[in-house]
Amino acid sequence: MYRLAFKNFIRSRSVIIAIALFLLTGIISILIGKQFLRQQQASIEAVTQLQQEQIARNVAHIPDQFGLLMYYLRFAYVNLPDPAASLAIGQQDVNSSIQYLTIRGLEGQRNDTGLYNPYHQLTGNLDLSFVILLLFPLLIIAFNFNVLSQESEHGTWSLVKIQVVQPVSFILMKLSIRLIVVLGLLFLLLLLAVLIIRLPVNERLLAYMAIAALYILFWFAICFVLISLRRSSSISALLLLSTWVLLCLLAPAIINNYLTVRYPVKEAYSTFIKQRDGYHTRWDKNADSTMQAFFRHYPQFRNYTWNSPKFNYMWYYAMQQLGDDESAPDSKAMQHKLKQRLQSAGLVALFFPPMHAQLQFTGIAGTGLEEQLQYQDSTAMFHERIKLHFYPGIFGDSAVTGENWKQHVPQYFHSSHRVNWVLLVSPFILFMLVLGAGGMYLFNIKQ
Repeated sequence: MYRLAFKNFIRSRSVIIAIALFLLTGIISILIGKQFLRQQQASIEAVTQLQQEQIARNVAHIPDQFGLLMYYLRFAYVNLPDPAASLAIGQQDVNSSIQYLTIRGLEGQRNDTGLYNPYHQLTGNLDLSFVILLLFPLLIIAFNFNVLSQESEHGTWSLVKIQVVQPVSFILMKLSIRLIVVLGLLFLLLLLAVLIIRLPVNERLLAYMAIAALYILFWFAICFVLISLRRSSSISALLLLSTWVLLCLLAPAIINNYLTVRYPVKEAYSTFIKQRDGYHTRWDKNADSTMQAFFRHYPQFRNYTWNSPKFNYMWYYAMQQLGDDESAPDSKAMQHKLKQRLQSAGLVALFFPPMHAQLQFTGIAGTGLEEQLQYQDSTAMFHERIKLHFYPGIFGDSAVTGENWKQHVPQYFHSSHRVNWVLLVSPFILFMLVLGAGGMYLFNIKQ
């Protein structure tokens, strides 16, 4: 009976068309993810070559003024994307993964982003996570909305109740057939992703597969609950689509708007202003006050001479540093509020599986807000290392040729995200148990 029901379902022309359409959409999303990785790699190769060329060119043109040379030199810090980023592009859709920095003020550089086509930013990238999160539920709804109502409307439900001991087992059988088809489509797309993108089979990929499978099971559990209400096919379809709109569109939008209002990042503007003012106003202030403030930050440089008759680059870079120092409290407050948004979103997402799945997808891929904040924090440490390396040469007016310029190649940031399996699976399992029990209860009282 099961094999006959499976063949009857899979041979339906509408089912074949739907599977073919989703398979095509999934393949397109995989190709878009592969193109994203290629673009990232091309950018990394380009900035590597650019850094080598601009260092060689500037060193050749400015061989005798270390401070002037360092005004122009830039050093790349790259957020190297994991191959899994092709499946969930996340923050890297809008935030640059390459910081190309001078040793001057950090805050004026760290939050710079590239210029993108506004239409492209509006539409975003169609990655595989988008297909799973927003489109797969529609396929599940299309397959399941009339699983029970069709039997009633065709007058066959009374025969089913006579022939089977537990009518609910017949409905579960029909749902399991559709579940096998949807999971088969999912794992086929993931297999194609592994082959096309050459994804490594590691813990990240296994976690991604687990989230996707549990998310699909969650939507089947929702379908079971709503079809157990014994409504007509049209009403069941309307209820399921309304649930999709609520969980996938309205709830995330409302939560995001609430968190934006709850944790307003006004410091984003004040950081920029204070950094600029902290530097520019120093031109009109006593140089000694500037240097004393700088020495409080870096007491190890007190022994260098800064008050020579000629233009002193030590004073100039001290002004740059004080711009960052004056904006530091606002910068830290901004980072703190962004982390509060992230923590609050993660907590709320435990009660909204689509949001939870999205956050887990980007977390596994290393493209979430948490990883972006880690990259920005790491960028500040990279900038500090570069400054402390070159400050002695600048302040001591060292020979440009004394520096080993070939060692200054782009540095890389690697996300430290670890898969928390308990946090990953527990919300889905809890919801499926509750929905499963609720569906059984509704089915029995309506029988």
